[in-house]
Amino acid sequence: MIRIFLIAVALLFGCWASSAHAEDVTAGNLKISIPWARATPKGASVGGAYMTITNTGDVPDRLLGGSSDASSHFELHEMSMENGVMKMRPLGKGLEIKPGQTVEFKPGGYHAMFVGLKAPFEEGQHVNATLEFEKAGNIAVDFAVRGIGAQTGASSGKMQMQHGH
Repeated sequence: MIRIFLIAVALLFGCWASSAHAEDVTAGNLKISIPWARATPKGASVGGAYMTITNTGDVPDRLLGGSSDASSHFELHEMSMENGVMKMRPLGKGLEIKPGQTVEFKPGGYHAMFVGLKAPFEEGQHVNATLEFEKAGNIAVDFAVRGIGAQTGASSGKMQMQHGH
């Protein structure tokens, strides 16, 4: 009986965990995985978004930018350390994704910015955006919103079990 209970709990947890992630998107030779954004404090005018982009083809493509109804602008940025100081710069010409390359957008590195937010991003929400690629064209992406301090796109939900005596 306990074994059946544990199997049922494992199955339910697996379904719950997989439904908490935004969907991966494949368009042509590009795969966009684990798209997520950070929740923003009330009054914030910008929000950060992250993902992994893999080019499975044999020609390069370039992420040029994007758009979203959630903000007035959508920009691509890179953060880097220079002489011990964190610097952020916009990627004015976009970002090339070479054949066979995987590029990770993550805190402290490449990221997308929603500029001029129309409302705060709240944990558990989803934010829709359209990414614009030079060759693949426009690709709709659903960013799952994680907590303000999130470092990955993994769900921040916690599962608790109560045990009777």
